[in-house]
Amino acid sequence: MRPSPYLKKIQLLFFLLTLSSAALAQNAPPVNTFWERVRFGGGVGVGFNNAGFNGSLAPSAIYQVSDKFATGIGLSIIYSKVNDSKLTAYGGSIINLYNPVDFLQLSAELEQLRVNQSLGDLNDNFWSPALFLGVGYTNRFTTVGIRYNVLFNNDDSIYLNAWAPFIRFYF
Repeated sequence: MRPSPYLKKIQLLFFLLTLSSAALAQNAPPVNTFWERVRFGGGVGVGFNNAGFNGSLAPSAIYQVSDKFATGIGLSIIYSKVNDSKLTAYGGSIINLYNPVDFLQLSAELEQLRVNQSLGDLNDNFWSPALFLGVGYTNRFTTVGIRYNVLFNNDDSIYLNAWAPFIRFYF
């Protein structure tokens, strides 16, 4: 029995479709993985004492460029009221994180805050820049460490000291 000419054409068509779909799959555009590499986090701080209150909110987002390097941006809002003095600061930052080994994170963060400060009838408004260089112990989501503000100046800083401990969370 001789195969039907239609059967050979169908087999040839099936073979060509298989080859073309394999070729198209190889040339398909890459899947957009941008949002899979974005991580959100930041910090929250609250403090109370007999004479007042202080609080901060600092959300941030980073893009995981590689297993070792991430970069991103952050926002900061700080409020403090102690007796007659009040301080409000807000601004942003650029964050770079580098992990030379799995458990160690090096960081550089450039921060610029607008500060509005009042002490009774005296008001002062100024910009407070900071460049923090830090080192910390890290696991997948949390980093605990210390950072140093290389631009620290008592005259235009809202921080009491150039050294500051930190806890950083990213999900």
